[in-house]
Amino acid sequence: MGSKMVLKVFNTLGRKKEEFIPVNPGEVRIYVCGPTVYDYIHIGNARAFVVADVVRRYLRYKGFKVKYVSNITDIDDKIINRARELGISTQELAETYSNAYLEDIAKLNIERPDVMPRATQHIPEMIEAIERLIEKGYAYVVDGDVYFDISKFKDYGKLSGNRAEALEMGARIEVNPKKKNPADFALWKSRKPGEPGWHSPWGKGRPGWHIECSTMAQKYLGETIDIHMGGKDLIFPHHENEIAQAEALTGKPFVKYWLHNEWLTVEGEKMSKSLGNFVTVRDALKICSPVVLRFFLISAHYRSPLDFNRAALKTAERNLERLVRALERLNSIPEREDRTVEDEKLILKVEAEKRKFEEAMDDDFNTPLAISALFSMARLINSYADENKTIERTAKLRVLKVFVDLLGVLGVKWAADKRETRTDELFKGVLELLIDVRNELRRMKKWEIADHIRDELRKMGIILEDAGKETKWTIKREDA
Repeated sequence: MGSKMVLKVFNTLGRKKEEFIPVNPGEVRIYVCGPTVYDYIHIGNARAFVVADVVRRYLRYKGFKVKYVSNITDIDDKIINRARELGISTQELAETYSNAYLEDIAKLNIERPDVMPRATQHIPEMIEAIERLIEKGYAYVVDGDVYFDISKFKDYGKLSGNRAEALEMGARIEVNPKKKNPADFALWKSRKPGEPGWHSPWGKGRPGWHIECSTMAQKYLGETIDIHMGGKDLIFPHHENEIAQAEALTGKPFVKYWLHNEWLTVEGEKMSKSLGNFVTVRDALKICSPVVLRFFLISAHYRSPLDFNRAALKTAERNLERLVRALERLNSIPEREDRTVEDEKLILKVEAEKRKFEEAMDDDFNTPLAISALFSMARLINSYADENKTIERTAKLRVLKVFVDLLGVLGVKWAADKRETRTDELFKGVLELLIDVRNELRRMKKWEIADHIRDELRKMGIILEDAGKETKWTIKREDA
């Protein structure tokens, strides 16, 4: 049934939904713009990375072999300026924040890319690409800088729609009298005093931001890749310029499907450092657990705006609890050997919701609609549990598997988050309290009750050892 379903994605390039047909049947090659490592990643970055992670997981669920590449930009104007402010080297800064990024994505259960290229490790390939662009007449050199001549690339602007007005839109375009056209962009920047630099045919310098991504994408994924993802803020100039560079070099389409996620706002305002509402993933995790933050980030469709606020996080937490409670309730129903009509009905209804989940995801990765199919499953499980005291074992396993697999597509781990740690903390707290009570009884010389507590705990596998006024506890292993 599932194989007949057609996956459709909204392609920024054509501004419409298109049937997804990869370049090579059964294989999908994805490139995602990774972080510029000059600071901790913020929740807007996290939204882009979580969305890409869900896309990757769903494609794999559908049976595709996925190769996923996401870079680390470890040389850039922002890195140079920040390192200067802090009085450290660009390498030290980049290393610190690269490690922080890896810690943050691990907490959010974002799988690591198959390849995670760093810009500074691919300078020779970038120099070679720039040399070829100069040879082909798409780039020119001025005083050690190299620029891409957008007038030579007739399709310039096809992704963003910015053609003549390109200059006004450019987030990283500096006005420079050396350029033939104000919107020409830097492929190579000559080294300024105190900046890091690499040797090149045009003198010491470093690559421009745009050439970094297209070079690394093509090195690891080939001349035409299936999916390129990122936040909508990257459409222009970054992704527009990637297309110009890559297609000028190869004469082939660079990317088949461009997927861009919408903005994430904070309390209704666009996030910015100047407004003081810049929320890093680390800040967010002080007010909610990682699994709740992830669930919140996929609670809206990736092409819809999403507002980060405490009420929305609370809603995400409550919704997640509903799903987890239904799973735990199903898991705790005692099993029997024979299957009933009720068991069959439950399986059929759950399978129908699974198809709704898949239909939602096939429609441009519609996560809110997919989540609503999970809520329907939770309701089915709860009403079954209300009316049945037991369940046939294989029916239970089948329903559990469907539910857990679909949560896995969304990257939500069942019971792997705060619920377990909360139980651990609760257990420790109660045990410490019992030990305090027992020590008080010993001080009062009520040995009989104190020994009774120790003996009962031993039966549960908890061994108490009294050392003077202190009591230590250990859990006796089954095999001990």
